[in-house]
Amino acid sequence: MGFSKEQLLARLKELQIDFSQYEHPTVLTVEAQAKYVGDKGGGLSKNLFLKDKKSRFYIVSALADTKVDMKVLSQRLGLGKGGIRMAPEEALGEILQVPLGCVTPFALVNESARHVSLLLDKGFQSQEHCFFHPLSNDMSIALNACDLDKFLKSIGRYPSYVDLEANPTVGKDQPPDLASFVPSGSTIQPDQPDKAAPLQDPTENSVPVNKSVAATGKAAKPHTSRQNSSAQNSKDKSVNPVHQPSVFSDAGLFVEEILNKTSALLLSEVNSVQYASILTVVESLS
Repeated sequence: MGFSKEQLLARLKELQIDFSQYEHPTVLTVEAQAKYVGDKGGGLSKNLFLKDKKSRFYIVSALADTKVDMKVLSQRLGLGKGGIRMAPEEALGEILQVPLGCVTPFALVNESARHVSLLLDKGFQSQEHCFFHPLSNDMSIALNACDLDKFLKSIGRYPSYVDLEANPTVGKDQPPDLASFVPSGSTIQPDQPDKAAPLQDPTENSVPVNKSVAATGKAAKPHTSRQNSSAQNSKDKSVNPVHQPSVFSDAGLFVEEILNKTSALLLSEVNSVQYASILTVVESLS
């Protein structure tokens, strides 16, 4: 819940700020306000609530007859020609917490408006007093620029007055003169993207990306259990080859095999000699 009109007036009194108040019917424009306080002397104010493309908000508070060129102001802020526009009506309630027609520097008293930037017309400083709505457009209060400054400093704002009608050249060698007024903090009113972002699979980033796959564009095929088994078997073979039975796998077996073959060969020769001798004897007897 934002500050009420009564709370704001009480705060001004606590700060010993001198002001005059004028009740009147609800008004939505400066022209309508002038019907009730235009004859009181001083300057009427018009207050613009603006938003840039990055959802940063601004209050531009100026004398009613000050000409504010939105395109020029946008360039001076460093936002390009079309980088700033009127803020949506719903932002009034969510950020400034005031109804339509009640935008003034006093709305910065609300914590929700802590990131809203304020640009004040230097013309206020030449006026004996200026009129603003005290968070409600059924009343106007008149105070001078020094007392407005006192209020702003009490809420942690340091007022800056600029020439809102100036149109300085902005270029490579001439940076935007109002760039320091662009808020650095975020707000609660995010911009909808101008172009729809491509839908993303919520599981897309759940698995780390392999750098080699990203480079070649080819995805590795998952290994099946059979492939894993084959790969493991191949690995086992290369590391610990299985020994097949062989006569040469043991020195003792090798010697024994040689002896067996030699013995067989000698026995064969002996048998041949004996057989020839027997055959000779048989022939002689016959």
